Amino acid sequence: MADDIVVALRRALGDSAVESGDAIGRRYWCDATGVAPHPPLAIVRPRTTDEVAAILRLCNDRHQPVIAQGGLTGLAGGATPRGGEIALSLERMSGIEEIDPAAATITVKAGTPLQVVQEAAADAGFMLGLDLGARGSAQIGGNISTNAGGIRVIRYGMTREQVLGLEVVLADGTILTSLNKMLKNNAAYDLKHLFIGSEGTLGVVTRAVLRLHPRPSDPLTALCALPSYEAVVAFLRHAQQALGQVSAFEAMWLDAYDFVASRREGAPPIASVHPFYVIIEHAGTDPDADAQAFEAMLEAAHERGLLIDVTLAQSEKQARAIWAIREGIAEWENVVGQIHLDVSLPIGAIGEFAERCRARLASQWPDLIATFYGHIGDSNLHVSLAPGTDDEGTRHGAETAVYDTVRDFAGSISAEHGIGSLKRDFLAYSRTPAELALMRTLKAALDPNNILNPGKVL
Repeated sequence: MADDIVVALRRALGDSAVESGDAIGRRYWCDATGVAPHPPLAIVRPRTTDEVAAILRLCNDRHQPVIAQGGLTGLAGGATPRGGEIALSLERMSGIEEIDPAAATITVKAGTPLQVVQEAAADAGFMLGLDLGARGSAQIGGNISTNAGGIRVIRYGMTREQVLGLEVVLADGTILTSLNKMLKNNAAYDLKHLFIGSEGTLGVVTRAVLRLHPRPSDPLTALCALPSYEAVVAFLRHAQQALGQVSAFEAMWLDAYDFVASRREGAPPIASVHPFYVIIEHAGTDPDADAQAFEAMLEAAHERGLLIDVTLAQSEKQARAIWAIREGIAEWENVVGQIHLDVSLPIGAIGEFAERCRARLASQWPDLIATFYGHIGDSNLHVSLAPGTDDEGTRHGAETAVYDTVRDFAGSISAEHGIGSLKRDFLAYSRTPAELALMRTLKAALDPNNILNPGKVL
């Protein structure tokens, strides 16, 4: 059967579109987690939606599992083969099809890297509301399939809020084209939401119409030190009230800030001795007025006792240096047994959650290092753990301890990376039995032969 489907795919798409056996590169074995890599049965690289439809028809007829792969930057195992699947790579389906200035939309193919879309929007005088660290590798189809978040969620919302229309291929090869450009369209069910965030389990995204926004002026950036989590929340609301909106708001507990600051050359912008640190960014449309308002907001926050210390970037270079502190937390990847968890909780409860979570972890693993940081303004908290071992029992136990605490606070086990395979067994922590039952009903209706990314999410 395995040989049969590979032969059929080669016949339908040509030998250059299909690779199998030793010809499959290791990058297609796993997503960015590096956990449990497996080679797929074959990798297929279609160039058109019709070719995607042909692939799925062939596989559905033979009950052959298929896993869609984008830039492989995910952190939940959603694009990692379990073994035996056809990997459907969208990398050849890349390009900007249209920018409509009147509608403020951009139509793109699913395999287009996020950064390419951002640059095309900027060249046309607009801005895409989605941004994240993996912008150079992550593909729009993957962003949509995982409902990616990133640093601009507080102002523009998740990927879901950027999508106006989609083209999707269903499991049986049916092409569902709804490339809507209108912000308001209440013509019955809004079917695109079935596929946004479904991680390729209900259909394969092939094209998308995305909203664009007016391009703001260069952002203003400041690094602030704060005395408490309560001050972090108060500062967020103070800034939003004073400025109307903020473009980014990143909070770091002292341990996360110090982890980076202690490994940098030279002194950090602010000494690593304060309980909390926040990077705040504001981008408006009037550079002079925006700068005055931003500085006045910071001064007022300092006078209220919300801020202990402030460093205001005076140049793009200084702004990049400030952001490098937040992005430098990625160095955790070099720590033995590193675990990166991404959860969401009611904003007012995040401080207490971190304290309770830290205490629970310390009681079971005294030598485990835990750091906390996140976007906060969109309820998102990152928890990085370093148990100092690759022992699977320890890793699973530490993850369970964090998710148990998330459940105690009625939070979500996944803020912006989806469920994939790594969080699947914890999904009931954040979804009710009725919700899970409806999800299974949708899966059975749209993919009755269970060929699309089986074993993921549900």
